[in-house]
Amino acid sequence: MFRIFPLLFLLFVSLVPVAAKAEVVATFYSHDFGDHFPHAFVKLKGKVDSTGEQVDTNYGFTAVSVSPAILMGSVKGMIETKGDKYIASSNPHFSLRLSDAEYAKLMALVEKWRSMPGKSYSLNSRNCVHFAMEAAALLGLNVNRKSKYFKKPKSFILEMMKLNPGLKL
Repeated sequence: MFRIFPLLFLLFVSLVPVAAKAEVVATFYSHDFGDHFPHAFVKLKGKVDSTGEQVDTNYGFTAVSVSPAILMGSVKGMIETKGDKYIASSNPHFSLRLSDAEYAKLMALVEKWRSMPGKSYSLNSRNCVHFAMEAAALLGLNVNRKSKYFKKPKSFILEMMKLNPGLKL
């Protein structure tokens, strides 16, 4: 009879609902050529533990206007979000579970890049890949700041994954 009590207790505990841990997941994406030029961006989805805020958005950095001017120097840049169709046709590479503090830091980075004055986009020194790199570094990942892939989002993210073994979706 006494042997059955531990089993009953385990059964009871396993049936009690457990509150799901709130968290935001950041997924790093690349988008190859198609109807748009290559792009890197970060998708955020989940729930902020401390506030209960539901998050379902994405951020990337791009030129306000895609024209030959981006080949000649800096142009006005902007943070943008992409729609579901664009995301579905993009490549998710790896995901990170964020603490509330990491989420807040990432949102501060987004705001910093959003509020850069003047000609903030540069194909060679401040493009979508640079934004994704800064987001990854902020979250504690190893990045190659001298990468040869700053104009190749997919190749850059794959390189970053090699620098951080164990990254996965």
